[in-house]
Amino acid sequence: MSHHTSPERTQELAARVRDLMPGIRSDLEALTRIPSVSLDSFDQRHVEDSAETVADLLRAEGLEVEIVREGGRPAVIGHRPGPEGAPTVLLYAHHDVQPPGDDADWDTPVFEPTLVGERLYARGVADDKAGVLAHVAALRAHGDRPPVGVTVFVEGEEEVGSESLPRILERHGDRLACDAIVLADSHNWRIGVPALTTTLRGMVRAVVEVRALDHGVHSGLYGGPVPDGLTALCRLLATLHDEAGDVAVEGLMSSEAADLDYSEDDLRRDSSLAEGVRPIGTGSILSRQWTKPSMTVIGIDAPSVDKAANLLTPVGRAKLSMRIHPAEDPRTAYQALVRHLEANAPWGCQVSVTHDDDGRGFAADAQGPVYDAARAAFRDAWDGTEPVDIGVGGSIPFVAAFAEKFPDAAILVTGVEDPDTRAHAANESLHLGEFERVCVAEALLLERLGALGEDGSHD
Repeated sequence: MSHHTSPERTQELAARVRDLMPGIRSDLEALTRIPSVSLDSFDQRHVEDSAETVADLLRAEGLEVEIVREGGRPAVIGHRPGPEGAPTVLLYAHHDVQPPGDDADWDTPVFEPTLVGERLYARGVADDKAGVLAHVAALRAHGDRPPVGVTVFVEGEEEVGSESLPRILERHGDRLACDAIVLADSHNWRIGVPALTTTLRGMVRAVVEVRALDHGVHSGLYGGPVPDGLTALCRLLATLHDEAGDVAVEGLMSSEAADLDYSEDDLRRDSSLAEGVRPIGTGSILSRQWTKPSMTVIGIDAPSVDKAANLLTPVGRAKLSMRIHPAEDPRTAYQALVRHLEANAPWGCQVSVTHDDDGRGFAADAQGPVYDAARAAFRDAWDGTEPVDIGVGGSIPFVAAFAEKFPDAAILVTGVEDPDTRAHAANESLHLGEFERVCVAEALLLERLGALGEDGSHD
């Protein structure tokens, strides 16, 4: 690649971002003060306000902006053309946030950004309002002359499953067409070590029902020869893992994850495993989190302990959440789960399975000029530290949706979070030093992608 960013230009952009940070931080704080929880039971006017605020931020950077709705929460689309022949880069983030949970669990006010040490605490400050402001910072750093065409897409319902995203992509997809996508909604490996997220697990949710009786009967009179639906359900659920704790469903894909340094002690600290509890499954811990299937019982319908009668319960029901290999088709995974549950029906009980939801995983072929440019931008922003490729065990449905819509675009999943961020939990926070590096890296990335365009080496 002939067009590298010169060390002088790198320093110039880094210095420019440093000068911009006080303004970026105050814009981030103002956006974070809007309690834009997208869950139905919260006031949705706040989600409208946050969309308007994001739209204003983008207009101030010279983008042509529209707020779009396709039956769901408001998304913001902004565009600014680049120089002749330059590639177009799509910058993604979301402006909605998770519910705050219990105020008593927070050490600082939930929606009032509060600085403690190097970290800024508030719901949504990291996930994902810092993602929105990283895009704004990168644009601001380039002033009136962005080196590439830029489209910014900030959705308003990521935290509730992006239900209207397929319709947005269908109706407005031509405006989102691009050569590369930067999705700022993941995390870095640790403070001081940047990361590219190259795999995400997919997801299948299903409800299983086990029927033993047509109606409840006295547990004393019939207990013994007659099974009950709940005990049968428990036996069925217990077949989903083997003795070691690996998922026992036949035919699911799995593979080894990247060999990064992550110990059982790290897992204990990050996941809050209770005293004496051993991790389950086999293989490296990161493989278990990123590239092997997992199975969780996330809900059970049963009489509650305080209202239980001496009864053989006719039916047991449970909801299962299965995470699947990044490359696995959710439909084949669901069929494998159904086959397993039906084949393991205890004592001839009637087992029925209903599909609840699924989402595709994502596995990037993280090679080529765009990925080279991203790694170089990270390296420069983190003072020479090599970025690592990581996986994430969770699903980000829009990544798969984008990959399907724009098969030729390079997808860069980046992030502002770190292991101490606690996204979705109480005391969510953003490390301001890392946030500045994220902003520098994105400004440098736009510069390098612009150089690729001049080079003619983007297709």
